[in-house]
Amino acid sequence: MRMSDEARLIYLPLGGAGEVGMNAYVYGYGKPGKERLILVDLGVTFPDMDTTPGVDLIFPDISWLIERADRLEAIVITHGHEDHIGALGHFWNDLRVPVYCRKFTGNLAARKMDEHGADPEQICVVGAWPEVTEAGPFRIGFLPVSHSIPESSGLVIDTPAGRIVHTGDFKLDGAPGVGEPFDAELWHSVAGDGVRALVCDSTNIFVETPGRSESTLSDNIRALVASSKGMVISTTFASNVARVKTLAEAGRDAGRSVCLLGRAMQRMVAAAIETGVLTDFPTMINHEEAEQLPREHVMLIVTGSQGERRAATAQFSRGKYLGLELAAGDTFLFSSKTIPGNERAVLKILNAFSERGVDVVDDNYGLYHVSGHANRPDLEAVHDLMRPRMLIPMHGEHRMLRRHAEAGEAKGIASMVAVNGTMLDLTGDRPVVVDRIETGRVYLDGTRKIGALGGVVRDRIRMALNGLVMLNVIFDEKDEPLGDPWAEIRGLAEKGRTGTALVEMIETETAEFMARAGAKVLRDDEKLETSLRRVVRQVAVEEIGKKPEVTVVISRLA
Repeated sequence: MRMSDEARLIYLPLGGAGEVGMNAYVYGYGKPGKERLILVDLGVTFPDMDTTPGVDLIFPDISWLIERADRLEAIVITHGHEDHIGALGHFWNDLRVPVYCRKFTGNLAARKMDEHGADPEQICVVGAWPEVTEAGPFRIGFLPVSHSIPESSGLVIDTPAGRIVHTGDFKLDGAPGVGEPFDAELWHSVAGDGVRALVCDSTNIFVETPGRSESTLSDNIRALVASSKGMVISTTFASNVARVKTLAEAGRDAGRSVCLLGRAMQRMVAAAIETGVLTDFPTMINHEEAEQLPREHVMLIVTGSQGERRAATAQFSRGKYLGLELAAGDTFLFSSKTIPGNERAVLKILNAFSERGVDVVDDNYGLYHVSGHANRPDLEAVHDLMRPRMLIPMHGEHRMLRRHAEAGEAKGIASMVAVNGTMLDLTGDRPVVVDRIETGRVYLDGTRKIGALGGVVRDRIRMALNGLVMLNVIFDEKDEPLGDPWAEIRGLAEKGRTGTALVEMIETETAEFMARAGAKVLRDDEKLETSLRRVVRQVAVEEIGKKPEVTVVISRLA
């Protein structure tokens, strides 16, 4: 049995465990409550109009870590996807420690820091394994791995209690096109000294077939582009630089001039070229040049594969974008997978293109897209390769974590599901839950970060669902009503079942209530507001069957 004051090795996910997105994982070593800490990744997830209307971004709640920032040694970023790096600039001023990452990721990270008033000089670019960086009791190495963005890395985290391998997002791809292939011998060599815990990507645990290489798409994409007659337009994830290169090469080889549209895609390609991970990229033309060429000589590669309203794909579906317009006979290729939750937005675009006579090609048959995450056979191969004492599934919904843990236990590996806020002690032979931390979400709403429990988003949803009534009441110096109440409505039917204007009904009923109310109620703002809100809602329910949000404004003249 371990003594309570002995140094321990802890793992604490604050985001990304029990969900896909906004990854943030804390590791610590030291005596309980005094551990020195590192943070692996600091990402975002994206809002939707159903659950987070008007919100710009969603962050993990890292309050626990901010309160212990004096014990934090470093932030370590595995790769440049938004769900791993997107919150860095927003929170660095709260944490104020060096940020370690590889060159391509560092290019993206420095821009994010600068955009949000954080110090880009705090980005420390490091080389690949076996180079290591020391941060307190940790020695950290970046282990190259293939994924759908260049220079992705797993992490070798050496501690006095043993070695942790944090896979980050990965797949087993020997020919990713851009970036480094998965090197099984390198990973095996890392396992040679023993791995205490493998903290592992769980995204594709339910896919029972081995993953496919990025290189398998090239022939299919080339054939499609070569056989198309009008203008060819394709969208994919902007960060998938290998795919963008494959698409551009297919356009060039078909005798088309290629144009990139969308700031995110242009920025990613520029960063890849600047950092040397992308070479021999086909020559591009700008949108003005594309506008002057015959349609059959043009290929556009554009942002917006997930139906984002302001991205190029959605704008093309609504009409012109930068002077260019799709027409009957053109071909639009979705070289991407629709992320769950984005189906309606993408389907709306598909139908808009169909109405224009555009031929839409998606990836229903697996010809034009492959996942960047390891499938179950690949995950099990990594289990066998690394031979860890413990397996901690991460990066996935709860059902994914659970299935992954079951796969580990079936191989005799001590495994445990640890969702956000679950602190594990990894010092012994099996992971042990030692604490539960309150976690949640933080919303970026305009320029302000607001708590999920603050009520702003909840009130916005209620107004969206139920509409709003504002009722105004004025009293004179003697606390006598100065005229009748007057109402304004938003998001409600103007007339109810009786055919009378809803505003008129509300004003009549509230005036009658005030005429009946005693002086004690009229002089008590809280009681009056509660009573008037009840009257308004009763009228609305009877007239239109809705119970709106009601704001009562009481003004008293001095």
